[in-house]
Amino acid sequence: MDLDALGNEAPVRFLLGKGGVGKTAVTCAMGRALATSGRRVLLIELEGRPEILRAFGIDGALGYDEQVIYSDPSGGSVSARHLTPDEALLEYLDDHGLARLSRRLLASGVIDVVAGAIPGIREVLLLGKIKQMANESDADVVLVDCPATGHAVTLLTSASGVANAARSGPVRSQADQVVEMLTDPTRSCVVLVTIPEELPVTETVEAAFRIEEEAGMSLSLIICNRTDLAQPGLDAPAAEIASAAGIAVDPAVLSTLDAAAAFQRHQVEAGAEQIARLRSELPLPLVILPRLGSAAIGPDEVEELADLLAAATVDVSAP
Repeated sequence: MDLDALGNEAPVRFLLGKGGVGKTAVTCAMGRALATSGRRVLLIELEGRPEILRAFGIDGALGYDEQVIYSDPSGGSVSARHLTPDEALLEYLDDHGLARLSRRLLASGVIDVVAGAIPGIREVLLLGKIKQMANESDADVVLVDCPATGHAVTLLTSASGVANAARSGPVRSQADQVVEMLTDPTRSCVVLVTIPEELPVTETVEAAFRIEEEAGMSLSLIICNRTDLAQPGLDAPAAEIASAAGIAVDPAVLSTLDAAAAFQRHQVEAGAEQIARLRSELPLPLVILPRLGSAAIGPDEVEELADLLAAATVDVSAP
């Protein structure tokens, strides 16, 4: 992948994918890959999960304040921070001279009532805070690790609904500014992360159409993660390989090896079918990442994924 071209895309990128497809790992890997090319990257985490820090080998919980989690010899870096809708709401009230009220709301526990009075206000203020961070941060790229697909689509489509419902005032102004950011492809875009299985691909396709139609956002790239790729020797019987190597192998073991090879061939074929669906139904640049040998994601795996992203060929052959 051309990291220079990737780095010069929209500075705010929302990474979206079904739970379990490795979206956070891909977000971390993209951040590291961009950092190795000398860019300053800010990762924004929205769910209070520890995966981002663990991926960079750091213990503890990610906080509201920006924290440097990776520094590269090139001068690039990755910073991260956690952001919640309630924090965005409280900060919004503080900025509008309602600091005392915001503290009372927090202490009394009625902040949910206030936020619920205007459907979508939480999401709009959250996106507004992301916009503010992008404008005020010294980061070259802001990567937003979105919630799972359904919640992420709600997040990204909320601003237009609030803008249509609120006729005037600061809420309408905030919603308009968010819509302006989301619909400007030079400022923000969506990166779709999936795996080559039927349900995640179906959900990815549906989410892509909703985001385009309801949020008016630009779709930048599809990253197909954890892809089983064809390996040499899978078609040859285990007995034949053992004989060529001069190794005596128990027939039961040979049978097990043949069954494992057949299963792997099936995985490769099934994955190829789903990748073909992606190419057909979503005419977007496509990057395929292979399945890693490790199930856990730590610094070594993030580095490996970052290297794979940097070396990956972007498939633009989709119609």
